[in-house]
Amino acid sequence: MIATIILMSQIGEGYMILFSGLLIVFCSLLILSLFFKFGLPVLLYVYKIITKGPDKKIKDIQIGSNNKFTGEEAAVIAAAINLYLNEHHDFENPILRIKKAEKSYSPWSSKIYGIHHKL
Repeated sequence: MIATIILMSQIGEGYMILFSGLLIVFCSLLILSLFFKFGLPVLLYVYKIITKGPDKKIKDIQIGSNNKFTGEEAAVIAAAINLYLNEHHDFENPILRIKKAEKSYSPWSSKIYGIHHKL
């Protein structure tokens, strides 16, 4: 107890804040890394057990065809995509003109009337 009081008096207050901040940051990083290393796989396993869904691979998914889909519908979709991609927007002039604004004199921005006077 006495040693910590002596140690605290020898080390400045700023260093104590520095060390406690570093301790908090590195401990939180350690806890987060342990959570992502061990906790997250456990949570994903529990989620998989709860949902009880079998894993599907891409080769197992059957591709179905719609016999009602006609050539006219495909042509309409293709025409709509073509019109959307080739849509022309309004032409804007790329030349910018910047005019300098004239500022009138204002005593509010003058350094003469500053509040700090050197003696």
